[in-house]
Amino acid sequence: MSDDRTIRALAGVRLAIGAGSWATPRVAGRLFGLDAAANPQSPYLARLFGVRDIALGLGALASEGDARRQWLVAGLVCDISDVLAGIAGGRGGYLPKFTSVLVTGTALSAVALGARALSEQ
Repeated sequence: MSDDRTIRALAGVRLAIGAGSWATPRVAGRLFGLDAAANPQSPYLARLFGVRDIALGLGALASEGDARRQWLVAGLVCDISDVLAGIAGGRGGYLPKFTSVLVTGTALSAVALGARALSEQ
């Protein structure tokens, strides 16, 4: 995969997850095993997450050179933080084990794709 294809793939995933989280936060939460009914504030948090992913995806697509590298690094930092949050949620007991595995695995996939995109720059 060329660097542009890797970046387009990463941005596509970010845009899809981000738009879904922003537009339909309860549905997106359920897809990741979260219980929005038990936490009425969760749509707000999902939208914060969603717009972050949209911004990271658009930033990587719309930039070149050093600016693109900065967007990719910012995304990688966010994805690594998401991995750690997923692990902490599972260990802390406030995320069901399946949900912890699902969100952590999704974030790890983004870490791998982001690291690949960075290595191709």
